[in-house]
Amino acid sequence: MRHDRRLDARPRKIGARRAVAPALVALVAAGAFLPSLANGFVAWDDDKNFLNNPHYRGLGAEQLHWMWTTFHLGHYVPLTWMTLGLDYTLWGMNPLGYHLTSMVLHAANAVLLYFIARRLLPRALPDLDETTCVLASMIAALLFAVHPLRVESVAWVTERRDVLAGFFYMVAILCYLRAVEPADKIRRRWYAGAIAAFACALLSKATAVTLPATLLLLDVYPLRRFSRRVWLELAPFALLSAGAGVLSIVALHPPAQLTLAQKLAVSAYALLFYIGKTLLPIRLSPLYELPQHVDPLAMRYVASYVIVVVAATLGWRYRRRWPGIDAAAIAFVIAILPMLGVVQNGPQVAADRYSYFAAPPLALLAAGLVAWYTTGRRAATTGFGAAFAVVLLLAALTWHQTQVWHDTESLWSRVLAEDDGSSIGHVGMATLLLSQNRVADAAPHAERAVALAPTYAQAHNDLGIVYARTGDTGAAIREYETAIRLEPSYDEPHSNLGMILAARGDVPGAVTQYQAAIALNPDAANAHVNWGNALVRAGQPADAAQHYAQALAIRPDDADAELNWGVALAVQRRFAEAAEHFRRALELNPQSEAARAYLDRAVRLGGG
Repeated sequence: MRHDRRLDARPRKIGARRAVAPALVALVAAGAFLPSLANGFVAWDDDKNFLNNPHYRGLGAEQLHWMWTTFHLGHYVPLTWMTLGLDYTLWGMNPLGYHLTSMVLHAANAVLLYFIARRLLPRALPDLDETTCVLASMIAALLFAVHPLRVESVAWVTERRDVLAGFFYMVAILCYLRAVEPADKIRRRWYAGAIAAFACALLSKATAVTLPATLLLLDVYPLRRFSRRVWLELAPFALLSAGAGVLSIVALHPPAQLTLAQKLAVSAYALLFYIGKTLLPIRLSPLYELPQHVDPLAMRYVASYVIVVVAATLGWRYRRRWPGIDAAAIAFVIAILPMLGVVQNGPQVAADRYSYFAAPPLALLAAGLVAWYTTGRRAATTGFGAAFAVVLLLAALTWHQTQVWHDTESLWSRVLAEDDGSSIGHVGMATLLLSQNRVADAAPHAERAVALAPTYAQAHNDLGIVYARTGDTGAAIREYETAIRLEPSYDEPHSNLGMILAARGDVPGAVTQYQAAIALNPDAANAHVNWGNALVRAGQPADAAQHYAQALAIRPDDADAELNWGVALAVQRRFAEAAEHFRRALELNPQSEAARAYLDRAVRLGGG
């Protein structure tokens, strides 16, 4: 009997065709974020997480112990830290590698959502044919992946936890769908995989706690398998979720920023904010700052209450006629609930990144509506053509939005362009300009920040730096002391106050301030540099070396530490060693005229 090779080729061709759609989803999702590969770290938590944090750098025993025990900046995210430690191992402090990892994870999430849609859409729309299901699933995945609201989670390295937790969250959903595929039994391997993936999601970011409620909703619709057994199946997920919820409260220690009435007002407003920005993603900003005072009876909050109540009433009334719309809306609310103002954490009334887990239900709903509209109609080409046109428009907006996160100046410029009343935006810009020694440009921002938020410690610290650099040391001391009084755990004003004392010849007083700064923040590189400078000023250059070394261990690209270490060595007439530090300082900061002049002098005096 002759063997027909065409029979072997057919399954391969079918498999190849099935791989085309998810591959295209991945390519488009990654392509929309390509500009992020040129972005750097930004001085908004990236500095605290990476530039000034030596503890995550690598995957050795010391780093792993830190990752699995730390609540750094109020989060317990050990798996996220492990991916960042791997990035450091592969890329060092080159931000390109970090952005590449986030982009790849996000593209993987888009593919996972494609496969989730492939399983859910036929359940919701039983008349769906294969081609329509594939196209609708691509639409769902891409509406999620290339929407500009995703930029903050993908293009901000600090938010690696979003894309990593999102990855495991979707793996858990996909495994659960595979586990319950036969209506009469559970496929144990897939079920165990779902539980394991959920645990990994929680160890990546605690906002994944909503998964048990999401799975329960899927069991009700579109799976329609709700029974007493479902409660038992979901019990392990609920236990993990409860444990993670307790741990996140311990980690965050959320301050009592708002009253209950204010929290409800902010929650209603934020809920509509996310829906509005999803439908019309314009005027996006890295920060939507919480007002200094929230009036629950203000018109925008009252209007939010009314709209939410009306929408909920209509959803309940038409729940049997449009179950898919209700299910998507409930899933959206479930996912966004931890991010609303009920548990207020931080200075924002809302944030683009908070929509990452809540976006898939809306994307699935939109794709389902397109599929429903086109099924059995001649308008299929027009319907899907319009949907893919929307995808391309969103991708173009995302391409542009990623450049907002290119660097610190572009970030704070966008914040202030959208809200000139943002005290945090003015402080961020002032801090950046002061780091570039653009004191005249920084002064208006520091003054505006203090006027907007008189109790904002960092604003007073920045204004103190402005005064110190313009020669008004008395005013600078008052601002530093105000900052310390407002926020006793804030280290920078101690270090800055020490600089003034050292300049006045009070080295012991300066050292006391540096010690206080380092006690508050052991990774305060500037305090070590300033301490070393004070010792050089006091005629103890040999003792200063350990502080410069400590500063460089914390922040390897600290040009000031290299420069001042070189000065300390030059004072000791160790010109060859000094020249090496001056060269390093010049490599880190090619515009440094001081490093260039010191290097020339060290070479002339015997530095080689």
